[in-house]
Amino acid sequence: MASTLLRFTRSLPQTRHTVHAFTAPRTFTSFPALMAVKVDTNFVSRITAAEKTLTNSDEPVKRGPTARAQSHVGQDLNTQVVHDITEGEKVITGSDRPVQGGPTSVAQSILTSGGTSGVAANVGSSNQEHSGRLDSDTLSKITDAEKKLTGEDGPVRGGPTAQAQSHAKEPITSEALHDITEGEKKITGGERVKGGPTSQAQSELGKSRQN
Repeated sequence: MASTLLRFTRSLPQTRHTVHAFTAPRTFTSFPALMAVKVDTNFVSRITAAEKTLTNSDEPVKRGPTARAQSHVGQDLNTQVVHDITEGEKVITGSDRPVQGGPTSVAQSILTSGGTSGVAANVGSSNQEHSGRLDSDTLSKITDAEKKLTGEDGPVRGGPTAQAQSHAKEPITSEALHDITEGEKKITGGERVKGGPTSQAQSELGKSRQN
């Protein structure tokens, strides 16, 4: 009986249990393409301010980073432009390695952020505290105001932007305002203009006192 039961058990078909794993549907998230960054006056102003930290000079170096950036005004910012700025930085430092916070570093930061230098500065300024200093945002506003007066993309030698850059990152003092005004007069023929470069600096100073 036992042997018969054993043979019967062995003859039963084995049932295979197949477990089907549940696969969740794959969701693909699309990310908007980064806006092209233009090499504009705001961008050049930031490169110039970074160059000044290396040279401590009011005037851009011949074939330096500012000059290289100005040669690309109106073009999209890309790796080739950054490369040219790096070559310009080498003229100053004599080194293949870019300086932290220098022109190349600034250009790479703007490129990877995916926002235009001008728009990013303007959007950010509405949410940030006003420092009362001639920082990159204030320099950009001064450069824009100068451009409206001259119709030129590049800053005028000895003009308001150049004067402001000589005080880059410094507090906006009466001396700095005087120098910017003198630069503005060089463009206008001796008069200050409402909404001009000096007004932009004074506006930043006033906002900083309201914080």
